[in-house]
Amino acid sequence: GVMWFLQAMVFWHGMSAIKRFIDVAGPAVYVVMVALAGWIVYKTGFDGISFTLASKQLSTGEQTWQMITATALVVSYFSGPLLNFGDFSRYGKSMGEIRRGNRWGLPFNFLLFSIVTVVIVSGTQSLFGRMITDPIETVSMVGNDVAVAIGLLTMIIATIGINIVANFVSPAFDFSNCSPQKISFRTGGMIAAVGSVLLTPWNLFQSPELIHYTLDVLGSFIGPLFGILVADFYLIKRSKVYVDDLFDDTPKGRYWYRGGFNPKAIAALLPSVGICLVISFIPSLHAVANFSWFIGVALGAGCYRWLARADREVSVGTYRQEVAVQKD
Repeated sequence: GVMWFLQAMVFWHGMSAIKRFIDVAGPAVYVVMVALAGWIVYKTGFDGISFTLASKQLSTGEQTWQMITATALVVSYFSGPLLNFGDFSRYGKSMGEIRRGNRWGLPFNFLLFSIVTVVIVSGTQSLFGRMITDPIETVSMVGNDVAVAIGLLTMIIATIGINIVANFVSPAFDFSNCSPQKISFRTGGMIAAVGSVLLTPWNLFQSPELIHYTLDVLGSFIGPLFGILVADFYLIKRSKVYVDDLFDDTPKGRYWYRGGFNPKAIAALLPSVGICLVISFIPSLHAVANFSWFIGVALGAGCYRWLARADREVSVGTYRQEVAVQKD
């Protein structure tokens, strides 16, 4: 309850407060994690660190398959922010800045943080006789009260920051876009906050299998959406965007379609989601369900490309790599 309230308070102060909070939370958690990894290595030595955490030996083929499966699940996990990337890129000052942020924030940051995490988790096996995957529990076993307090406070701050970025910002914009005149960004965020409690996500952590199914279902819904958006922009619209029509919510607008809905996109979405959901819940297709997001992207893009084939732009326009910046 306290965490939920703190997250809501930070969000209520707007994107400027969120950005300032993330600017502090991001580096702070790195300092604690690197310090914790250093303490683990100091206590165990490099001999106590192993990058092989599996409880059984796997062949090269099995290791490769497990890595591919894990990658697919990670993509499903990040599919929400991926689909709502515009909610964050709108604050970029240029395409170069956005690319630089993606380069440092995704592959480099993800790989570095993964290595630090594996070092810590592996070291707990040697130091405490059991593998501890919860960094907060690991911090609590350091033995120094001041270090424990600082570490726990930093982890709480980092958790708040991650939850706001992943679970507040995008839903807030989504709810607001449903009715901009009635639902503000703040109101949308509060709706998402209440919804996050009603869904009781903490129950997911009680079952790894349930987390697995949740990610598969998430990928089944978001994959087709992503595929349709990509197909529409690159294959149908040929990278053309009519900015004036984006803000025209009358039947005369190019993006009004039929009553504000794109019937061809909906027709492509429904069967694509249905097929992915069927795959996710058939036990014999459990291995394939790990790739529900990729299957959904292919189905959604393929169906929409065929249904909207008559709407393709005739000439290929020049896509200018510029960014519309939204001020705070």
